[in-house]
This record gives sequence, C-alpha cells and structure tokens, in this order.
Amino acid sequence: MFQSDKTPKQYTPGEALVKIAAFCAYQERTQKEVAQKLRTYGLDEDEAGEIIIRLGREKLLDEERFAQAFVRGHINQKKWGRRRIIQDLKYKGISEYCIKSGLKEIDGDVYYQNLVDVMEKKDRQEKERNPRLRRQKIAQFLTGKGYESDLIKMALDELGKVPDEDE
Repeated sequence: MFQSDKTPKQYTPGEALVKIAAFCAYQERTQKEVAQKLRTYGLDEDEAGEIIIRLGREKLLDEERFAQAFVRGHINQKKWGRRRIIQDLKYKGISEYCIKSGLKEIDGDVYYQNLVDVMEKKDRQEKERNPRLRRQKIAQFLTGKGYESDLIKMALDELGKVPDEDE
C-alpha cells in the first residue's frame, strides 16, 4: 500500500525504540535531534522522554560524547575556530558542561596550525591588492570561521602582512 509523504508512519514506542536506537548507533546525536525524530514517529512527549532516558542509560545517547566528536570533526575536517564551534553546539542545545568537555579535545598546536593553513589558503585566493584591505579581508574571513581575534592578529603578524601601526 502506498503511503503519502504528508502523513508520516506512526510507530508504537517499541517500534520507535528500535528505529531510534539504530539512528543513534549510526552516528552521535543530540537529545534535541532524537526528540525531533521521535516526534515525527508520532510519539507524545512522555513516550519520547522515556525513550531518551533509556537511550542514555544504554549509552546510545551521550551529549558529552557528541560534543567531543563534534569538536574533533570540526577542528580536523572543517578547520573551524572555537567561537564557531561553541556557537553551533549551543544552537544544537548542548549544555555548557558538555561544550567545555568537548573543547578539551582541541590541541593548541594543531588549532593554531589550522588557523595558519586556512589563512595561507585564503591569502593565495584573495584578489585584493591593497595590503591593508587584504589583511582586513583575511581577518574578517578568519573571524567568520570562528577564530579568536588575538590569534588572527598574531598569525597575520607572523606572516608579515602589512605592519599595523593603527589597528
């Protein structure tokens, strides 16, 4: 029988548990993501809450572990800065405690090298000829990636981009 996209299949709590356990086993998830998914299964708040608690007890759902994996992935793959990572984790509903725990995954040397790598790549791509405007554009880009302004300034200074007498 054909099922329309407009009315999602309704699951019993037992069926939903099996489905959501597989969803959590595939990759780390947040409680917020799991709750949203359970709502699409047609479960009420209490049923969803019970399933979330059970997933936590069975170690299938762990926001601290999620934060750690998220930080590692976004530092190593996307080369994001701390500020952007923190902002994204907050948006995902992760607690301050879990965010702090996740940020411990950052190796300072790797982090700074990422900043330098991203900066050098942007420098090669930047078309602006005016050295001061060029420096400004690169700094703005790095700020958007979530890097801290003091580290950006230090990296730009090390690379000898325009001496900054009035910044």
